[in-house]
Amino acid sequence: MDYFAQQLINGLVLGSIYGLIAIGYTMVYGIVGMINFAHGDVFMIGGFIALITFLILISFGLTAIPLILLIVLLVSMAITALYGWTIERIAYRPLRHSFRLAPMLSAIGMSFVLTNYSQVAQGARVKPIPPFITGGYTLHESPDGFVIQLSNIQIMVVITTIVLLALFTWLVSSTRLGRDMRACEQDQTMAALLGVDVDRTISMTFVIGAALAAVAGLMYLLYYGLVDFFMGFVAGIKAFTAAVLGGIGSLPGAMLGGLAIGLIETFWSAYFSVEYKDVAAFSILIVVLIFMPTGLLGRPEVEKV
Repeated sequence: MDYFAQQLINGLVLGSIYGLIAIGYTMVYGIVGMINFAHGDVFMIGGFIALITFLILISFGLTAIPLILLIVLLVSMAITALYGWTIERIAYRPLRHSFRLAPMLSAIGMSFVLTNYSQVAQGARVKPIPPFITGGYTLHESPDGFVIQLSNIQIMVVITTIVLLALFTWLVSSTRLGRDMRACEQDQTMAALLGVDVDRTISMTFVIGAALAAVAGLMYLLYYGLVDFFMGFVAGIKAFTAAVLGGIGSLPGAMLGGLAIGLIETFWSAYFSVEYKDVAAFSILIVVLIFMPTGLLGRPEVEKV
């Protein structure tokens, strides 16, 4: 049970990171009806921006860790949000009223552009950093010497995820921007006739999703201590799977799907073969979609005639 509890903690932390990325997928799909396949690479960009900001602040002699983390968080969210806004303006807005495959092909192309741009700009090697947040708590020690540990960075990742999920759930349900988002999700033409700025609403959706991806990139950097140019592809596929598993278009569903994928990967790696953790995750996704085609919390689309 001690080993199980430790893997449960690890899985929840990994799932929280997947969930933050998955929220960006589900927000864009809910409004525009397209999959932003470049979103995983935006997460990677956020990780690199956080790393560069860390190094710049340390080179200036700043040593206060809480202040460094706050500055890095704000800078990475701002710059990554600008990336998200630019991607929407360049790659998606001109194709919004084209045939359905055009935005998807543009998204795949933008994903390759961002991946290779990062490889050229930062190099192909893994970029490690020393641990910034150390320490933790010993929850239990078994007679055979196995220790259940909860590190401070794990606590930080989970709390950050919960706070952001609550914040953006409130934003979507209780603010003018959220009302505009829900109106665009139902009918963009009618929303425009009623005074909603559809272009601005869609741009803000990309900005918010990119900012969340930046937070996930920072959490990934702090938790694993490294970034590389290819991490966006793998994490993006896992997060997209999480969004589909939870019910794409649902914010709680995206987080639930992220936690499910994180737990499946962690437990499979702990008790079975780590080489087949992805096979296990995608197999469970297939089984769930067979019996629940809209995902765990998804709602079936009702077509009005």
